[in-house]
Amino acid sequence: MIDVEFYRDLCRPLGSVTSKRMFGGLCLWHEGLAFALVIGDTLYLKVDGDNAPAFEARGLPRFSYTTATGRTTVMSYARAPEEVFDDPDVFAEWARGAIAAARRAAAEKAAKPRRTREASRP
Repeated sequence: MIDVEFYRDLCRPLGSVTSKRMFGGLCLWHEGLAFALVIGDTLYLKVDGDNAPAFEARGLPRFSYTTATGRTTVMSYARAPEEVFDDPDVFAEWARGAIAAARRAAAEKAAKPRRTREASRP
């Protein structure tokens, strides 16, 4: 079972962080943006092109799962380094990078024009 209070305490330096059970685990939100997943006993942080190299350099894997049809889906979250649990400042640094990735993803999504059924018809 996931210790929700542990993650709330860990996130305290970030300000207002909420949690919600999702994907059979826990999702952490900052200002309405999902920036972390806890699946089992593993913390995954949001990644994008800007912060992914730091995770890749350490060999930290992406969160993935197999669908009912057998297809593997890789999400834009990577396993957090173990030292985030040893030092609150290190956690805050990595978490702020994940929050920034979540903000960039939201901004990119908002900038894309929405396709409507009418617009997609020939």
